[in-house]
Amino acid sequence: MKKVVSTEKRPIKLWLDEIEEGAIEQAKNLANLPFAYKHIAIMPDAHQGYGMPIGGVLATQGVIIPNAVGVDIGCGMCAVRTSLTDISKDDLKKIMGKIREVVPVGFAHQKIKQSSGNMPFSSFGQVVAKELESAHKQLGTLGGGNHFIEIQKGSDGYVWIMIHSGSRNLGKKVADYYNKVAQKLNERWYSVVNKKLDLAFLPIEIDEAKAYKCEMDYCVDFALANRRLMMENIKWCFTDIVSRIEYDKMINIAHNYARWENHFGHNVIIHRKGATSAGLGEVGIVPGSQGTLSYIVKGLGNQESFTSCSHGAGRRMGRNEAMKKLDLESEIKLMDDQGIIHGIRNVADLDEAPGAYKDIDVVMANQADLVEIIVELKPLAVIKG
Repeated sequence: MKKVVSTEKRPIKLWLDEIEEGAIEQAKNLANLPFAYKHIAIMPDAHQGYGMPIGGVLATQGVIIPNAVGVDIGCGMCAVRTSLTDISKDDLKKIMGKIREVVPVGFAHQKIKQSSGNMPFSSFGQVVAKELESAHKQLGTLGGGNHFIEIQKGSDGYVWIMIHSGSRNLGKKVADYYNKVAQKLNERWYSVVNKKLDLAFLPIEIDEAKAYKCEMDYCVDFALANRRLMMENIKWCFTDIVSRIEYDKMINIAHNYARWENHFGHNVIIHRKGATSAGLGEVGIVPGSQGTLSYIVKGLGNQESFTSCSHGAGRRMGRNEAMKKLDLESEIKLMDDQGIIHGIRNVADLDEAPGAYKDIDVVMANQADLVEIIVELKPLAVIKG
């Protein structure tokens, strides 16, 4: 931990030295919520979000807050170690070409409905029910923004596959619907939580909160199913080009969700928005940018962070700012000099360039009390959403 802000109703514990003004103001809003528990934890990749900082961890007593989870419910990382110890650039290019054929990116969906056997079997409510037909075609798709597929070489000597993706439009529909429900109920109750904070809440015992929790959990399961299907399709691409390859068990970690946990002797609802669980011995993933190292980590179970860590490097520039300020040639050269196969071609691609993100080395140093590094992963080839 780097410092503690003690000016608000609850302390704010930060794992970074510098934080943008908008993000710290949002953290203060969280710290003054009447149902916030113990303190607010801000991870080293934190930056301003919608209602709550990305990279924030909020524990609440008796309420759940849709905006403290966000619109990409269940978004997260998965990674698989292959048996390959080396791969040629020609084979990499062939594999990446095949991946682009089998994994839709951006707003694209599958052309045909995916098998119901790949969908979660957990229960759901009215919003998911309405979106289920469309969700069958979103399954196994990457999405846009900062979502990616990356082939990497590990410090353990093996080639790895990593995916970052979430619940696609399904999660957004659930998030938007229940945030509006919470806003209407908060207005009816004359809630002390200012509407302008975008932190409308649902008391956990009411039907609307139970419905949100059920549908949120389904979206978390759907996001995992989405990553799992992509990973299976990517394995097929590898196997088609490289014979006699084996794969380890998939590592999976989500970073946008709320769940019941016990901390400091109390059962509370932990909201992680752009933060991942880092329980003692828990294996997780902390990605860098497409031009920097990523990490397989093991949690240290630090109670002060509610056993959490960062979900990545974190943005240091907004998307429009990155396109205006970053130098295209410099960002391309950074990738080319490392021999990375990438897709940065024009100014519009700079929103996801390495320069738009914080220094992952600093982020990892700032959370040395939260996680232990197991494997360093160097990017070889990248597909961005």
